[in-house]
Amino acid sequence: MSFILDPLNFSFFQRALIAALLVGVLCPVLGTYVVLRGMAFLGDALAHIILPGVVIAFLTGIPLVIGALVMGVLTAFGIGALSERNVLREDSAIGVIFAGAFALGIAMLSATDGYAVDLTHFLFGNLLGVSTADLWTMFGLSVIVFGVIILFYKELLVVSFDPTLARTLRLPVRFYDYLLLVLIAVTIVVALNAVGISLMLAMIVTPAAAASFLTRRLQPMMWIGALIGALSGGIGLYASFYLNIASGPAVVLVATLIFGLVFLFAPERGAVYRWVGRPSIVSSKS
Repeated sequence: MSFILDPLNFSFFQRALIAALLVGVLCPVLGTYVVLRGMAFLGDALAHIILPGVVIAFLTGIPLVIGALVMGVLTAFGIGALSERNVLREDSAIGVIFAGAFALGIAMLSATDGYAVDLTHFLFGNLLGVSTADLWTMFGLSVIVFGVIILFYKELLVVSFDPTLARTLRLPVRFYDYLLLVLIAVTIVVALNAVGISLMLAMIVTPAAAASFLTRRLQPMMWIGALIGALSGGIGLYASFYLNIASGPAVVLVATLIFGLVFLFAPERGAVYRWVGRPSIVSSKS
């Protein structure tokens, strides 16, 4: 028990654990929609595009969350507007904005003192450096995201699984597309301190992708993804503490390991199950 309890004597570890669990639950819940709709590239792009907003906030001394949130929401609407008007294919619009915004953020950051340290913090997170104020901000934004998901659960379900049916039912599909983009942006802001910009996509997609091997129903997928994310956050944080490695990458590595195990051994859909079951199928046909 001392293995588990000893780190909890440190207040910074307590805050980090709460943040890791919060991010571990929130990211996969929203990530379920990202996986179902094939929006992984968009999620990765949004995570990188917010860098200029974070850097501007850092240079001007305002809270980083404000710069990230403003940039993320504006970008979400910008990408939606470009794809809606058929000015560019959505993936092309995302790629152009992604590359340009990320380069702009790095260029601005490179002009400051301590460039390498600051860039590492933004790219890979600083879970052990989460403050009490950061926790309250993360909690407040998480409540908003969860509240919106609960409020529009049925509509987002229909839009994600069957956009054609959603249009038949006269649901405002474009509105829910924008809403999902904004929710992704807010979730990225919540997870910024925990895993950083570069590793953000892993926490949004990996636990949800693992859950998709275990169930095809949306609500159970969210619950399982949240459980995997929470386990990844907790185990990864303890691993970083005892192995003296960066906390963000440790959390992501645990999530990836769990995904690998699920991919191999998931009942009926795992790679091992399919490989072992193949001979019986062939023999039954012969």
